[in-house]
Amino acid sequence: MAYLNPSAGAVREGKQAAASANAAAMTTTAAAGANPTKAEFDKVVTDLGVLRAAHNDLLTKLRAAGLLAT
Repeated sequence: MAYLNPSAGAVREGKQAAASANAAAMTTTAAAGANPTKAEFDKVVTDLGVLRAAHNDLLTKLRAAGLLAT
């Protein structure tokens, strides 16, 4: 919401960060047995990497827009 800056007499608008893509769909499913297999574990590691990349992308764009401290 815009507001009036009394000292400058100018309307100030909030900034908007650049768009950030949604994280890809998760590839993991529930483990078939009591202990996950190596393939199931590797899927979790891959999904974590995808989420980490999406998170870092969002933080970078918020910093570039001046909405988050560096």
